[in-house]
Amino acid sequence: MDLSIPDINLDHEAAMQRDGMKDLLWFVAVARERSFTRAAAKLGTSQSTLSHTIKELEARLGVRLLTRTTRSVAPTEAGERLYQSLVPRFEEIEADLASLVAFRDKPSGTVRITLSDHALQSTVWPRLEPVLRDYPDLNVELYSDNGMRNIVDRLDLRRALADEGTLQKLKVAGFRGQNPLTRFLFFRLVLPFVGFALAAVYLFVLGGLPQQPPFIKLFVCVVVAYGGFYAPILYVNNRATKRKQSIQIAWPDALDLMLICVESGMSVEAALRKVADEIGGQSVALAEEFVLTNAELSYLQERKVAYENLASRTGLESVKSVSQALVQAERYGTPVAHALRVLASESRDMRMNAAEKKAAALPPKLTVPMILFFLPVLFAIILGPAGIQVSQRGIFGDQHNSSSQ
Repeated sequence: MDLSIPDINLDHEAAMQRDGMKDLLWFVAVARERSFTRAAAKLGTSQSTLSHTIKELEARLGVRLLTRTTRSVAPTEAGERLYQSLVPRFEEIEADLASLVAFRDKPSGTVRITLSDHALQSTVWPRLEPVLRDYPDLNVELYSDNGMRNIVDRLDLRRALADEGTLQKLKVAGFRGQNPLTRFLFFRLVLPFVGFALAAVYLFVLGGLPQQPPFIKLFVCVVVAYGGFYAPILYVNNRATKRKQSIQIAWPDALDLMLICVESGMSVEAALRKVADEIGGQSVALAEEFVLTNAELSYLQERKVAYENLASRTGLESVKSVSQALVQAERYGTPVAHALRVLASESRDMRMNAAEKKAAALPPKLTVPMILFFLPVLFAIILGPAGIQVSQRGIFGDQHNSSSQ
């Protein structure tokens, strides 16, 4: 009598058990979502793969688990019973796995965070409180900085000194969000008083402009205060101009790179990421805009808004034309590569025309310094010796003859 134990392929049985667990997990996801589409999105798989897996599970069990209609999916009586049986067990497994986190190395130390009261109360503290409760060795120091915001809100400076044009200028200059606007309005309020005080100390205490009467000194103080009021505007305009120039110079090269990426089969998002990595050495501002646009394309409901925001933040007509072309290409299904090819060619032509325009304007610009600086020196060199001789001999040489007699 043969009492030997038959060989069992344990690897095969383990694989079958793993597949069975996966099928049950997928069934629970479909039963919970009541939709193959939503369940497939959460599981990270395709709808067809999920549907095929559920059919194999039903065939293996010999029981119909789901009732499929054109609009929804609902579990059958057997499927509902299986669902109610599986959910507590899976939740118990998840709880056991979560308890293993306690065996990890617990964080410790001190973290210092400076933020506003609004961000502290609405965002940070609700998420930070359970973390501190779970990790008592972690010390977090929160510093509230609301001085500027309180002053701006109390005096209602947004209504008095800011409008849509102010926000647009700050965006073009690279300042985004509400904090830059708060700082901008705060400095427009404070700098006039600071300028007036410094000018008054210099003129009335340190004795600056001693020959001038007091009302002239007071007028100088007022002029300095007036300059302090408009100093933030000048700073923002200067920064916006430099940023636009940086983007404008690198834009044709960025379009060429984007065209190459799109023609090679990349999506617009992948092309933006690649171009941002490559163009960063030439224009950091343009790389930042591409990274931000790529992020907006991933979370905004309408891709059109992301392209329009790119044009709004740069303030350049060339960027606006590209954003409009991308919007139209996605709306009507036209090839993006064709639109980028045309726009890249136009951008190169515009850059060449700008260079030719600067070259054509160079001779008139050189005329003024030539007249003011070069020609007087040239006339002095040419006419100088003759003038010296005339001063010594006279116009007709009569001074030399009279001196010899």
